[in-house]
Amino acid sequence: MAAPVIEMDPAAPIPDRAAAAAYVASICFKHGPPRLVGAELEWLVRSATSPAERLDPTALLRALGPHAPGTLLASVPADTAAGPVSLPSHPPEPLPAGSTVTVEPGGQVEIATPPLEGLAPLVGAVRTDTAAIRTLLAAEGLALMDRASDPLRPPRRILRVPRYAAMEAAFDRVGPHGRTMMCSTSAVQVCLDAGDGAAVTDRWQALHEFGPTLVAAFANSPAVHGRRTGWKSSRMASWLTLDPERTRPPAALGSDPAEEWATRALDTSLLCVRRDDTWSAPPAVSFGDWIDGHGGLDIRPTREDLDYHLTTLFPPVRPHGHVEVRYLDQQPGDEWAVPVAVVTALLSDHATLDRARDAVAPAHDRWAAAARHGLADGVLRRAAGTLVELAHQRLLTTDPDLAALVGDVAERRVLRGRCPADDSVGEPGEGDLRPADESPYPDDPVLGGEHG
Repeated sequence: MAAPVIEMDPAAPIPDRAAAAAYVASICFKHGPPRLVGAELEWLVRSATSPAERLDPTALLRALGPHAPGTLLASVPADTAAGPVSLPSHPPEPLPAGSTVTVEPGGQVEIATPPLEGLAPLVGAVRTDTAAIRTLLAAEGLALMDRASDPLRPPRRILRVPRYAAMEAAFDRVGPHGRTMMCSTSAVQVCLDAGDGAAVTDRWQALHEFGPTLVAAFANSPAVHGRRTGWKSSRMASWLTLDPERTRPPAALGSDPAEEWATRALDTSLLCVRRDDTWSAPPAVSFGDWIDGHGGLDIRPTREDLDYHLTTLFPPVRPHGHVEVRYLDQQPGDEWAVPVAVVTALLSDHATLDRARDAVAPAHDRWAAAARHGLADGVLRRAAGTLVELAHQRLLTTDPDLAALVGDVAERRVLRGRCPADDSVGEPGEGDLRPADESPYPDDPVLGGEHG
């Protein structure tokens, strides 16, 4: 069983680094038998008739109406907020099946389901709430995109709130890819119970090991900002590059994920320090440095500051009480259900999990190759074929309808060595995009030199 959560006064200064590490380790994994599953789905939003046109935040606010989050309300000037629909009071209303709506910095719309008991109820809830979102957006002439990266528009942040201004400034110090991630990409996230006992470590390790294979199988972002990048998942390439200590997978996975996560969290640089309307932090100062009094900050961090710092860490798999799988590109149409079903099925019993881990053993460190080549990489193709077959066989016994959907995608693409990025999805302008340069990441030691 997990140790009890360590209590700390949320507003009192953290006494030392050891206390902070113990607190993080006690909250990052909520132990218990795997029972609940959830999903967070993002979509890029565009005009249905003028796809290269900038997204108007006022139109998005009118479309979302009572479901609009406070970050969008705060970003639309008061004198232009009035529209033909009533604007929301807070808290925002959930969608019909219970999902909450958030908006990402570039105007991407995200729905987050409540945790549900089982895959079938989850997929049903997402389908209901996705249909509701499409209907709301259509009333303002807006549509969801079938790619996980915006092939036409440059990155433009429409949310004018301190968090995203600080994030943009921090990522700009590293390079240009932070703005791409923030404003021009979208994902499918799967949220799972951590598990119990030794299973916590097994599930945590397995989700990392599956990562490159599933990135390759579901890569769906071949173009950004008017050009083909030469990468099947430009979204994942941006994530791996934009701020490595904050976003890349761990170099190694040990036997105590809670302790390892706590160490990483304290060693990661501050994204910002929240004070009044100006949120900033000196560069290259970690949260642990702040606790130790280094970095020139004249205030001491509290537990509230630590809780917020944890929300600024974006690795491919993140413990948040439950475990978030964050490495999957958004899929065309309703195929978001396929990666959700595959991830859930692979973790559903010990025998399937063990066989899946064996299948990806040759591929578990091929993150950059997966993003660049997708299933054109032979090692990843073989691993992906086994994973989708294992998931398909498991789903046949638990959810035949989802098994049929997974089987269809496996037959049309995965077993043929193709990912969504290899197919035309009819997005406007795709046929007119400029060809890729040799590498959009020539100076990056991993992404500039990885060729599979």
